Amino acid sequence: MIPLPYLAWLSVCLIWGTTYLGIRVALESIPPALVGGIRWTIAGAVLALVLRVRGEALPAPKKWGGFALAGLLLIGFGNGAVIFAEQWVPSGIAAVIIGASPFWMMGIEALVPGGERLTRRGLVGLLIGFGGIVLLVWPDLTVGGAVGRQFAIGVVLLQIACLGWSAGSVYARRYAREDNALGGSALQMLFAGVMMLVLATIRGEWADLTFTPRALAAEMYLTVVGSLFAYSAYLYAIKHLPLSTVSLYSYINPVIAVVLGSLLLGEPFGMRIVIASAAVLAGVAVVKWTGVKRTGQQATGRASVARPAALNSDVRRRVAR
Repeated sequence: MIPLPYLAWLSVCLIWGTTYLGIRVALESIPPALVGGIRWTIAGAVLALVLRVRGEALPAPKKWGGFALAGLLLIGFGNGAVIFAEQWVPSGIAAVIIGASPFWMMGIEALVPGGERLTRRGLVGLLIGFGGIVLLVWPDLTVGGAVGRQFAIGVVLLQIACLGWSAGSVYARRYAREDNALGGSALQMLFAGVMMLVLATIRGEWADLTFTPRALAAEMYLTVVGSLFAYSAYLYAIKHLPLSTVSLYSYINPVIAVVLGSLLLGEPFGMRIVIASAAVLAGVAVVKWTGVKRTGQQATGRASVARPAALNSDVRRRVAR
């Protein structure tokens, strides 16, 4: 039987590859801030209600500030910037660029106290991966006029999303932890969703909101499957598994997104995209292999000794329920 943390991670790998397509379809009639605001607010409220019905308390109010910050980074920037970027960047290309999140994660880890230091092999991985990103986006960046400018804005937004998601993951792992991962997940979704709704109101998006059958179906899928289920699974996974292991989902998401975007939306799919995507994933592979090797070398250290005890404690709590 697959351990629950790995099952949660596998769900993230498969589901989040489809959400890029869902965002692109939802944007057909729903303004960008509302795509995220509606999705995350409903998901957070439903999860909080379910927890209360089950008799499980949400995190104490004194911890809400940490969950609000984690929600802002992980969802507000990490997902919100992706939604805005997909107005101008094909979903498959967006997924490949977001697949470079481990590069940002490695850089942030190198800066925080006690984080993994940047190695020469890691730098090689960064160069390979970013070379792939340049190959992927350069032809569209050099297109003149409004189309080229909008695509460039989208690429910048995707890098902001990578930075926000990586910073949020590192922060949530260290400072926004909770015995009940679902309770923390509900608060993060609620805070981020309300922030997006406020942004949508400031931008005047409510006047442009319409629901076509396709867009409504996509928004419902994003809310229930992409947010309520997969995001909770992600937070559970980063609580119980090494961050370097969890971020391996970035291999699978782009492949699913590129194939779905090409088959269902007619997005571009040629040899350049294949080669560039392979370069990005190769760079990620080098970075991940470096992280795995370093983790193995530190297996006799204090942190690796303490981790099994924490896992065993959590197993005992789940059995007791």
